[in-house]
Amino acid sequence: MTGSPCTLLILGASGDLTSRLLLPSLGSLLTREPGRTVTVRGAGVEDWDAARWQKTVQDAVGSPVDDGTVTVGDYTALDVTDPAAIGALVKTLSPRTVLYFALPPAVTRRAIDALRGAELPDDTVLAMEKPFGDDAVSARSLNEALVALVPENRIFRVDHFLGRSMLLNLLGLRLANRMWDPVWSAEHIDSVLIRFDESLALENRARYYDHAGAMIDMIQSHLLQVLGLMAMEPPATLGERDLRDAKAAALRATHVWRNDPASASFRARYTAGRVGDRDIPSYADEEGVDPSLGTETLAEVVFEVANERWAGVPFVLRSGKALPAKRSEVVVTFRPVRHLPDGLRNAPRDGGRLTFALGPDRMTLGVHVTSGDEPFDLREEDLVAELGQGQQRSYEEVLDELLDGDVTLSVRDDEAEECWRILQPIRDAWRDGAVPLQEYAAGTDGPEGWPSADGFAPRDATAAAGTETAAAVTPADDTLA
Repeated sequence: MTGSPCTLLILGASGDLTSRLLLPSLGSLLTREPGRTVTVRGAGVEDWDAARWQKTVQDAVGSPVDDGTVTVGDYTALDVTDPAAIGALVKTLSPRTVLYFALPPAVTRRAIDALRGAELPDDTVLAMEKPFGDDAVSARSLNEALVALVPENRIFRVDHFLGRSMLLNLLGLRLANRMWDPVWSAEHIDSVLIRFDESLALENRARYYDHAGAMIDMIQSHLLQVLGLMAMEPPATLGERDLRDAKAAALRATHVWRNDPASASFRARYTAGRVGDRDIPSYADEEGVDPSLGTETLAEVVFEVANERWAGVPFVLRSGKALPAKRSEVVVTFRPVRHLPDGLRNAPRDGGRLTFALGPDRMTLGVHVTSGDEPFDLREEDLVAELGQGQQRSYEEVLDELLDGDVTLSVRDDEAEECWRILQPIRDAWRDGAVPLQEYAAGTDGPEGWPSADGFAPRDATAAAGTETAAAVTPADDTLA
């Protein structure tokens, strides 16, 4: 599809995702790449006329339409789960069409079932939002239904985190700089923290979030994908097959630390508090929340990638809401040096840290240097590289790939199933009450003693890299040792 006119047909065109994210991101993309020509069609449950659809596209794209770059196509009011209705719609598909399911996951599944037996043009791309299934079994069933419609290389399972400029910067830094290649392993890296803290609270998302929680909403999809990129072997190319093969291999090697979810996973939900200048009610008192579900608003899980490169290194994945500030970052903590000469004071507890922060994108290398006033006293100093604002809308990169028919930055079928497989032991442990639901006041960093607390306890520098000899992950709790 690269460089050719194409069509974006959005199922769920009258919904929030379309007007809030997809169409504004399309407008930003076309401003950045004005050579594209895209026809935007829509279908949804709302009985809109052509004028309403034209205005929706115009307002969201933010630039004149029907100017040779964006053409507003038709809008069809229909039930996408009705086989006859959606069957009639797909008969109108032109070549080079992206069929985007901007729908709740359950509706997407029913719409795909309704498409069973439909004949789509050979170059049709199907795109859908997370989550992909509810567990490994349902994900596999959904994947089978999809590949019955189009080949796997025409299926785009959207994970907008994979379009983040920070992650693309991370790939460039790791794969194109000789200095990192020999130290990117358990021999030199003590721990990896992948964090997505939000200062936002529920924000009227109870209908979805109260049944998903922090672990399913963020860790199962976005953060495990980041782990895959961090831990993968260098691919031969960044083509869709090589990159996704490498990422999938890392995910296949990933499991809960020590295979013990009771000691390697943590969950909590916020109580009433204050974030900035906002008073936040307790999660249990938020509109639409069912407190009996025990939904967590903050989750942390410690994983291990059990292969020759990473065995014994804890990967801590954390995400939560109503926290003091937004913190989106990957923190790589290096092991302490093997020997520190006598005479150097204030011995550090790590061998330095490499941090990637998102929005604005920033790379920080924390190093230990001697002080000017006391020449043998060590202190920490940050070397900072500003990488720019990054893309304001991560969906820009998603749409860029989609409209080119390139699925490199999407989640492949086996990756989607592996992510559910990785998390299932934790879901079982939480369901059985093996991991208590703790509390934290909105505006605080969460319960004390979790692995993401500032400063991992370094492993014994003399210990082997193997899992059985790794030292404690967190200074407050030795259950992960």
